[in-house]
Amino acid sequence: LGYDNAAVRLGDGSRGWPDHAPFDVILVTAAAREPPAALLEQLAEGGRMVLPLHGDGAQQLTRIEKCAGGELVSRTIMPVRFTELETVF
Repeated sequence: LGYDNAAVRLGDGSRGWPDHAPFDVILVTAAAREPPAALLEQLAEGGRMVLPLHGDGAQQLTRIEKCAGGELVSRTIMPVRFTELETVF
């Protein structure tokens, strides 16, 4: 398609891609009980992550921003339904 700024990796998405971190934006397309720690670590200061998180019986699309000093601020956007994020050990 002519894009030269995209890369693809096959693997456990919950571990991120530390060799290419930090990331300004991370989009997770599978539901998790909590944001994967590896992805939070790889998020750049000022970066945003959007992911579906399990709540009280429902999933919520959630936006997490990493502020200066590493503070994380999250905001619920809307109810959603995604497949489960599975981790490989």
